Amino acid sequence: MNKLNSVVIVGRMNVGKSTLFNRLSVDVKSLILDYAGVTRDIIKDVVCWQGHCFDLIDTGGISFKKTDDVIQEAVRLRALEMIKAADIVLFVVDSKVGIVAQDLEISKQLHKLGKKVFLILNKVDNPLSFAGELEFKKLGHKYVYQLSAQHGTGISDLLDGIVEHLTVKTPTVEEDVRYKVVFLGKPNVGKSSLMNLLLKEERSIVTDQPGTTREAISERIKFYQEDLMVTDTPGIRRKRSVDSKLETMMVKSSFHALQHADIVLLMLDGSANAIADQELKLAFYTFNQQHKALILLYNKQDLVEEQGQADMDFSLEVYHYFLKKIPKMMISCKTGKNIGKVMALVKKVWERYSQTLPDDQIHMLIKEALRKKPLMHKSMPLVVHRARQIKTAPITILLEVNVPQWFGEGHF
Repeated sequence: MNKLNSVVIVGRMNVGKSTLFNRLSVDVKSLILDYAGVTRDIIKDVVCWQGHCFDLIDTGGISFKKTDDVIQEAVRLRALEMIKAADIVLFVVDSKVGIVAQDLEISKQLHKLGKKVFLILNKVDNPLSFAGELEFKKLGHKYVYQLSAQHGTGISDLLDGIVEHLTVKTPTVEEDVRYKVVFLGKPNVGKSSLMNLLLKEERSIVTDQPGTTREAISERIKFYQEDLMVTDTPGIRRKRSVDSKLETMMVKSSFHALQHADIVLLMLDGSANAIADQELKLAFYTFNQQHKALILLYNKQDLVEEQGQADMDFSLEVYHYFLKKIPKMMISCKTGKNIGKVMALVKKVWERYSQTLPDDQIHMLIKEALRKKPLMHKSMPLVVHRARQIKTAPITILLEVNVPQWFGEGHF
């Protein structure tokens, strides 16, 4: 896959960076709330305009001053890494507020780094009546764009400018990824740690604080010569525990990623010696209602004692009828146990989930099942005349039967 130019959005908190990202992005959406510091992780999408494509990256509010807050410091360092690697920096300021000290600080550092900077005067609702551009000239940036990310004013001019300055002219992006893998689970079970281990880079911010990941973040990886999309999601808690607008949006972000996934890795805390009701509900919802391929990953095996594993196995016996259908693996993100086997298991599950079966094989399979256990309705036999596969991932079979209304879901 050809490396695309990197266009990074930066600026102090709450100037509209995420709103601009959402305006430019087609597939990926960044959380927006009316208070500072919502965006933490790096949010990425491929944006195409006039036949050329580039990587668009949204960062958390940038500061060049070190902070004692663990999460904010991780956000700051990650944003700095993105700026240093950027081909174009979109420096967003609030045109209605004017220049503040932090804007001056960011501008000074961008000049030092020698980056190509587009100064974005956001929240300019009416360019014809805007008279504040002169104030922003003191920041010393050559390329200045007035726009309203919220209303879409000036966006096409910005995109024209970006495409004009791309050094890598990419007429098309690579073909769509083969399949999408999503990490799902409660807060603090190790989803972000696994994401970083598989990508071999610090893509997701990891701390001991539950709820560190706030948005579903995705990255392409290549495995066995196939392009996959892996997505880390915010932790999902019980509904009665979701007590803020931000966390409600985080949960929605996770479920949106789940609904667009092909394979879900449901991560569990293996050291807990039991599966919580919420985790079982997630498993049932993923497998039975959303019809996704599902893998259970029991993390933190470095903390599991022999008795604890026995207690876990005993507590799950009642769910054996369901869990026996689901592949599972014991891992430890801390020690690296079985991490190298996770993607091999994912590939194996994908091959089964996406296979195409011969019609005669499907028909004989169902015919044999009905011979062993005939289905009746009020003394009348239910007959399958023909069976054929009409879809894959998930495998979907069309049955031609004698009395369709008597066939309910779950017979086969």
